[in-house]
Amino acid sequence: MNNKIFEPTLLAGIKLKNKIIRSATHEGMADDKGYPTELLKNTYIQLAKGEVGAIITGYAGMQQNGKSPFYRMSMISDDSYIDCYRDLVDTVHRYDTPIIMQIAHCGRQTRSIITGERPVAPSAIRDKCYNEEMPKELTQVEIYEIINAFVNAIERAKKAGFDGVQLHAAHGYLLAQFLSPYINHRSDNWGGNTANRFRIIDEIYKKARKKTGDYPILVKMNAYDGRKNGMRIEEAIKIAKLLEKTGCPCIEVSSGIFEDGFSSVRIKEIPADLLLKYSFRYRKFDESSPLVKSIIKLKINMFTSKCKPLHNYNVQAAAAIKEEVSIPVIVVGGIRRIQDISDIIDNGKADFISMCRPFIVEPNIVKRFKEEKQNTSRCISCCRCGIIQSQNPIRCYYLENR
Repeated sequence: MNNKIFEPTLLAGIKLKNKIIRSATHEGMADDKGYPTELLKNTYIQLAKGEVGAIITGYAGMQQNGKSPFYRMSMISDDSYIDCYRDLVDTVHRYDTPIIMQIAHCGRQTRSIITGERPVAPSAIRDKCYNEEMPKELTQVEIYEIINAFVNAIERAKKAGFDGVQLHAAHGYLLAQFLSPYINHRSDNWGGNTANRFRIIDEIYKKARKKTGDYPILVKMNAYDGRKNGMRIEEAIKIAKLLEKTGCPCIEVSSGIFEDGFSSVRIKEIPADLLLKYSFRYRKFDESSPLVKSIIKLKINMFTSKCKPLHNYNVQAAAAIKEEVSIPVIVVGGIRRIQDISDIIDNGKADFISMCRPFIVEPNIVKRFKEEKQNTSRCISCCRCGIIQSQNPIRCYYLENR
């Protein structure tokens, strides 16, 4: 057993039992207004009982027009949510487990049928995944409204007792859209060079510090994506340095956007049948003739990317970022084996590791790793969980049928 992994430690001043973190995972377990449910609370209890180092919640929406297109996103968009979350946080804390709220705005990666409003983005560039609507380019006034909404959400999270928050600036959501030269084509002080594209995050930090002091505000960011003129490691390093300068106490390194296909959550095979049934892009063809369905499946396999490698695919990028900053770095992405976790921690490639899908399969996997009862996650990276969650709460749909 590697004691470096399982010894108590600090992250942004937060006490952790170990260095394995549950990465933010959209649970789809809020009610229809975004309030946390008993199902969500019980999910976190199981993670806490399983001795996870810390829980980062599934992303919570801070503004209605940034609501997720996936099933029942949690919300933190006004003060009425505080008491419900306080009860959830208090419950998790009884198990001596810290819990951090991830806060997000989906930007152009949503749909008006979900939000009731036209999607917004730094620039009016259509998303090739959500290609039904052209997003509205945000005005200066609207950008400051979003900044203030993020700050208010951070303040609410603090009042609810969360140990910290994480800004979601990865996977093509709004903050990532501002950071990306592929999506952000603005010529004003919110676009152009790295500092301008970073400005929205800088402003969130400045305003949040005035309201919440040294409350931990972590960031999840992309190291790279698959888009032409998109995020690359050299640019990500510049952003990581700006984050450190701004006062960010910890960076979680991820990759990919929705347009890349299965890039952020990699898979062995494209599950065309499931996409036909559950994806908003393809389910209109689910009742079509066998011939039409065959053609659509062929199209799915041709135009939906399957990225490689399947495991540990952000470790090299995280190590490169870690060399350039002095704040802790978390790495996520296809991490499945205790041997790989040991290698990452022992060799200084990252300070912490985080996992998403393994905790869906086995919320007690950290405890089993620690007790040496298991050395590999049972997750097969099929991503049935991620596809079906567009209409259902998250769970492992593969192993439950085995």
